[in-house]
Amino acid sequence: MQAEIIAIGSELTNGEKLDTNSQWLSTELAAVGISTHFHTTIADNLDEMVAQLRLSASRSDLVLITGGLGPTLDDLTRQAMAGLTDADLVLDAESLEIIESMFQKRYREMPERNRIQAMFPQGAEPIPNEHGTAPGIWMTVPREGDAGNCHIAAMPGVPSEMKPMFFQSVLPRLVRGTRIIRFARINCFGVGESKTEELLGDITSRGRDPEVGITAHEATITLRIKAIGESNEDCEQKISATYEQIREKLGDYIFGYEDEELEHVVVTLLNERQQTLATSECGTGGLLSYRLTEVAGSADCFKGGTVLVHQHPFDTDGALVLAKTTRETQGADYGLAILLDLNQSWQDREAAPQAFVALAGAEGAWAEEIGLTVNRAIAKSRISKAALDLLRRKLMKIER
Repeated sequence: MQAEIIAIGSELTNGEKLDTNSQWLSTELAAVGISTHFHTTIADNLDEMVAQLRLSASRSDLVLITGGLGPTLDDLTRQAMAGLTDADLVLDAESLEIIESMFQKRYREMPERNRIQAMFPQGAEPIPNEHGTAPGIWMTVPREGDAGNCHIAAMPGVPSEMKPMFFQSVLPRLVRGTRIIRFARINCFGVGESKTEELLGDITSRGRDPEVGITAHEATITLRIKAIGESNEDCEQKISATYEQIREKLGDYIFGYEDEELEHVVVTLLNERQQTLATSECGTGGLLSYRLTEVAGSADCFKGGTVLVHQHPFDTDGALVLAKTTRETQGADYGLAILLDLNQSWQDREAAPQAFVALAGAEGAWAEEIGLTVNRAIAKSRISKAALDLLRRKLMKIER
């Protein structure tokens, strides 16, 4: 079964909100062996929605829609589904009764406009919504020739309504794939995207099983593994074998898996050793401290952070002095320092801001100069990650 997902809403196309529903649905479909081939986001325009539904129904066995089922004038999903089959919208008395009862339970009178939520394209079925007033819609559309049917399920855009509706009423209707799809992620730092691909060689080649893709986000490289197999065990074996191959190629550039960030690894290592950390940072606005304090268990190892506006001298020696002073004044096992030059131009590509990180511990002190781009937000993220990675490498006795 080939699936595609459509997200409805002008708030998505104009950037006001982020479409997280499509990502979530793709993952859930993959878990039952259904592959998603298209993601589409459409503004609240009826003609464009009908045109997209016609295209989607012609090429996919399953179309999942989120959004556009509310009572307001810009909620047009039901009208688009009716336009797809040239059907009339008809009132479903049972759905109307459920909606009215929900308002009664809240001691509110149902606005007349909410009646539209109980109307469905002729031939479609309501999908119960136990967490909101908007029922979903299930519709089967015949396709030309021997292409079979396309099944369309429209669900609310609110995740707290959409997710239980999918599990309870949509997923049981689906013809599950005969093969299982599983995903895994490996996270790396200290190596660029192109260099990673070079080191991995044919591991990232097209058509490989399992597939391995590379994405970069603020200096973190993530390897995405997609395994297809007859069972969970089959997929896990493929993923495990690929893990080993990647570890052989990338070694200590790998710092974590799935949702692990550098701060999670550092906090875990410090707590395992019963050691403490203090930080000082200039030019990042406290981003390093923020990353650390977002991690559960950081209170057991993080003694505090200082945010500086100016620091002199601004060089490797200055970073080393700051790291040592931070360690001593806070009484921590390690002092970690960042210097990012906010006074230098962020516009001149040939004069990208300078940055330095330094670490001081009982066994010595180390400093590194970090190359940055002119993007201010990415520079701050990169330098804070570089500082955490320096600490990680020293805790794990990794030499480069």
